[in-house]
Amino acid sequence: MPGSAQSVNTPAPGPRFWASTPEGSALLTSVTLLIALGVLMSYSTTAVQALGESIPRLAQRHTAGVVLAALTLVAAARVPLQRWRRLALPLWFVGVALLGATLLVGHSANGAQRWLTIPGLPMALQPAEFARLASVLAVAALLARSMETSGAGKREVMRCALLAAAPVALLLLQPDFGSAAVLVAVLALLCFTAGVGLRVMALPAGLALAGAVAYVSLRPYALARVRGFLDPWPNAQTEGFQLVQSFVAFGRGGLLGVGLGDGRQKLHYLPEAHTDFILAMIAEEIGLVGVLLVLGCFAVFARVSLRVAARSREPFPLLLVTGMMALVLVPALLNAAVVMGLVPTTGLALPFLSHGSNSLICSALAVGILLRASSADEQRPARRLVSRGRTRPRTA
Repeated sequence: MPGSAQSVNTPAPGPRFWASTPEGSALLTSVTLLIALGVLMSYSTTAVQALGESIPRLAQRHTAGVVLAALTLVAAARVPLQRWRRLALPLWFVGVALLGATLLVGHSANGAQRWLTIPGLPMALQPAEFARLASVLAVAALLARSMETSGAGKREVMRCALLAAAPVALLLLQPDFGSAAVLVAVLALLCFTAGVGLRVMALPAGLALAGAVAYVSLRPYALARVRGFLDPWPNAQTEGFQLVQSFVAFGRGGLLGVGLGDGRQKLHYLPEAHTDFILAMIAEEIGLVGVLLVLGCFAVFARVSLRVAARSREPFPLLLVTGMMALVLVPALLNAAVVMGLVPTTGLALPFLSHGSNSLICSALAVGILLRASSADEQRPARRLVSRGRTRPRTA
C-alpha cells in the first residue's frame, strides 16, 4: 500500500572497485600506455619476419598475449591478499617443479633450455617468469610471519636463502643468469624491507657476488658478454655486435626518431630487436621522446607502488607490494641499462613492451596483485609490527 513500510530486497553493496582509487587508476594508466606502445612496436619490429604473410604471425601472437594478460590482471585483482598468502608455498613448489621439468624435457634454443612445451597450450612456457613470482610470494609470506612475532633476523635470512637456493640453482643450469640475478636482488630487497640489518645481509651478499664472479669466469658465453660490454667497438662484429647496433639505433633516432615503422636496425642488424632490445628500436623510431615516455611510465609505476606500500598496515601486504613492484622494475631497469651500455647483456625482457607472452602475463599478474593491494578492501586496522625494536618496517 502507498505510504506503508515495505521491505525491499536490495543486494548488499559489493566491494569498491580497485580502479576507483587514485593509485589503481594511476597504475592502470601507466601500464596501459606501456602495453599499447608494446603492441605498436611489436607490429613494427616484426614486419620483416612477416613478409609474405597475410596476417603477421608474431604480432598476432603478441596481441593474443595482451588479451591473456588483461584477463590475468583482472582475475588477480579479485583475489584477496590473504589467499595469495595461503597459496604462496604451493605455488613455490609448482614453480620449482616447472623449472625441473624444463631441464629434463624442455625445448632448447640459442644454447639455453628455458622453454617447456605442454600439449594443448598454444604457446611454450618459460617457467623462469612464474618461478620468480612464486618465490617472491613464498619469501614474503615467510618474512611476514616472523615480523608478526619476533622480528626478522639471521634465521629468516637463512630460510629465505634456502627458499631461493632451488630456483636459483635451476635457473643457472638452464642457463639463465639474468633471471637468477633478478630473483636474488628482489629477495634481498624484501629482507631489507622486513627490517633485516645490512650487517646481517653482508655475508649473503658477499657470497652471491662471489658466486656471480665465478659463474661468469667459468661460462664462456657470459665472459664474452662481459668483454663485449667493456670494449664493444673493437669487437663490433663479435661479442660487441648487439651493443654497437643498439648505439647505432639510439644515434639514428635523435630527439623525435625516424618515424614509426621506418627504423633500419630491425632489418637483421640488431639481434632480438623485438624482445631484449625493444627499447633501442623505440629510440630509433620514436626518439628520445619515446624513451622518456617509457621511463616516465615506469617512474609513475614505482611512485604509486611505493605509496601503496607505505599505506600497508600489515607485514604481508607491505612485503607483497614491495616484491611485485620490484619484479617489474628490476628487469625494466636492467633492460634499459643493457641497451644503453651501462651493464653487460642479461637477456631480460622489458616488461609490458618486449615480444613474448610469458613475461607479459606474469607482469600483469604482479600488477593485478598491486591493484588488489591498493583497493579499499585491503585496508584493515593497524597491527603493531615487531621488527628488532621498530613498530613499522621500512617501506623499500
